[in-house]
Amino acid sequence: MDDFLRNTAALMETVSPEEEKMGLRSGSPLPSPKALEDIIELVKAVVFPNYYGCPAGIQKDISNLYGLLLPQTGTAIAEAFIRRLPEIKRLLLTDVEAIAHNDPAVSDFSEIVFCYPAVQLMIHYRTAHALLELGAPVIPRIITELAHSATGIDIHPAASIGAWFAIDHGTGVVIGETCIIGNHVMLYQGVTLGAKNFKYDASGRPQNVPRHPIIEDNVTVYSNTSILGRVTIGHDSVIGGNIWLTHDVPPHTKLLQSKAIIVPEFGYGEGI
Repeated sequence: MDDFLRNTAALMETVSPEEEKMGLRSGSPLPSPKALEDIIELVKAVVFPNYYGCPAGIQKDISNLYGLLLPQTGTAIAEAFIRRLPEIKRLLLTDVEAIAHNDPAVSDFSEIVFCYPAVQLMIHYRTAHALLELGAPVIPRIITELAHSATGIDIHPAASIGAWFAIDHGTGVVIGETCIIGNHVMLYQGVTLGAKNFKYDASGRPQNVPRHPIIEDNVTVYSNTSILGRVTIGHDSVIGGNIWLTHDVPPHTKLLQSKAIIVPEFGYGEGI
């Protein structure tokens, strides 16, 4: 018991050199993930009141949303975010419309709002992106990671995504921090818009420079394709599935993988 008390006291009082270097004992308290989950639920209720809230209760939901944001972000950011809600709603409605336009399996818009992981993901992303632009630290990343855990879709809150954005299925999609995506872009499951490599500063730390793709308007990228580096995919292009792409693509391009080749039947033990 003495060892237990001694070690407990040491852990409570001692700051290791690693902790001191990273500021983990002196930094501000982390935001509350539970409060951020409640914030997202209120955003959903305000944006889709007929599904997650009540039209007559929008004013109360906005008031509660502001009350939750205040201790997490401060007065200026909380007030600015409330002013952004109409634009966030407009963008989310374009995302719902884009999914309906691109998926013949959709029966009605209610199905999209309730069932499609891309909508849940975009509620988180568009909320997080707005908060990041307003200067909120850490919180935007927590919000997108909540969606990542729930949907399997990983979008950095700093990525720039235009209107009418759609993801079909979605599991395994990765969109990096400096990615720029235009309007009317469609991605399928497993697409990676990532970095090809990193540049390092004199101290050996990776530099935060533009390193992810630019996807222009009206582009479709099919499943399990990786587009890496600061390359530009020109507007009105179609990128087929299972492609590894590290160079620019001009507008109006249709880029496909070579078709599968039928070979004679293998003999015993020959393999591929």
